[in-house]
Amino acid sequence: MAAPYRVFRSAIIPLPMENIDTDQIVPARYLKVTDKLGLGEALFRDYRFEEDGSLKEPRFILDRPEMQCRQVLLAGDNFGAGSSREHAPWALASWGVRAIISTSFADIFNNNSLKNGVLPIRVDPETHRQLFEMVAEHPDAELTIDLSEQGILLPDGSTIGFEVDPFAKMMMLAGTDELGYLLGKREEISGWETANPARVDTMLSEVA
Repeated sequence: MAAPYRVFRSAIIPLPMENIDTDQIVPARYLKVTDKLGLGEALFRDYRFEEDGSLKEPRFILDRPEMQCRQVLLAGDNFGAGSSREHAPWALASWGVRAIISTSFADIFNNNSLKNGVLPIRVDPETHRQLFEMVAEHPDAELTIDLSEQGILLPDGSTIGFEVDPFAKMMMLAGTDELGYLLGKREEISGWETANPARVDTMLSEVA
């Protein structure tokens, strides 16, 4: 179970590349990895590392010193296309990314992200352009991401609203998932089952 998703403030990682697919986010050779915490090293692996494991020069945006500890990724259009690997949001979360801003996301990636504590935020193209311009002019500008209020607070005090699936929002704010939600309803489920006995006993071990 993840921690509840809280309001946070962060500077931005600008990544204007478009059509980034899940194989670019996490190459297929890492799909056997089951440790989410260590998957940050695989994030954008082929952009970041040489075959011998050394960092490429010039360094990829994630490996620049000033980008460390930043939690908001400002990405180009159509982020997360390709195969439905859950390792993509695992790797982003493991590296420290908590929110991604783009003009569009692949549906499966969007859903996988919401279930793994990474908030995909869609903005219109004009707002998207203005955010990149803001980062170019003020590289250390910080945003405040408020899932509860569904808003992004900008340095000038203005706010950008965004949409999010209501059930996914509830799960993220509670720090749980569908299974955790159901387990939290055990008393209600038990009460309903007591008041509504089964018409057929499905626990019979023998058939007459």
